[in-house]
Amino acid sequence: MNLIAARKPDLVLVDISLPDKNGLELIKDIAVFHPDLPVLVFSMHDEELFAERVLRAGGRGYMMKQEGGKKLMDAIRQVLSGRIYVSERISARILESYSGRKNPVGSSGLEVLTDREFEVFQMIAQGQGTKEIAAHLHLSGKTIEVHRANMRKKLQLKSGAELVRYAIRWLETRGQ
Repeated sequence: MNLIAARKPDLVLVDISLPDKNGLELIKDIAVFHPDLPVLVFSMHDEELFAERVLRAGGRGYMMKQEGGKKLMDAIRQVLSGRIYVSERISARILESYSGRKNPVGSSGLEVLTDREFEVFQMIAQGQGTKEIAAHLHLSGKTIEVHRANMRKKLQLKSGAELVRYAIRWLETRGQ
């Protein structure tokens, strides 16, 4: 954030995975402190899971790293011209969701989770316990337990163990 204030870039290229902060949180901060600064996410993470979250956070586009340099330049140009950039597949999915369909094709069911709940869900899938997650996110264990309870309710799971199994299976199907 200090670098953005000092350098005043035309565009910020962000990844979802950052060493000290969640990329979605950084995008939200940029949107608050520099609302006219476009943010384009360039990440290895599956766009089906993150593109809509990035747009809701204030980002102007999402592109997977595997797309390559030429597409990256196209995405940068599009975002700098004031438009939003996402793949055709994600664009179609977003439009489908606005058409009134309950579960668009490719929907994982995790769309019902808030950004923070999804972050906790990912950490559960990686085998982290409540104390580890709380320490990493600088939250109390009770807050993490509330997130876990909310996730169980939203995902219609009966127990914490079922949530852990669901998260691990989700991670395995993603090949991560």
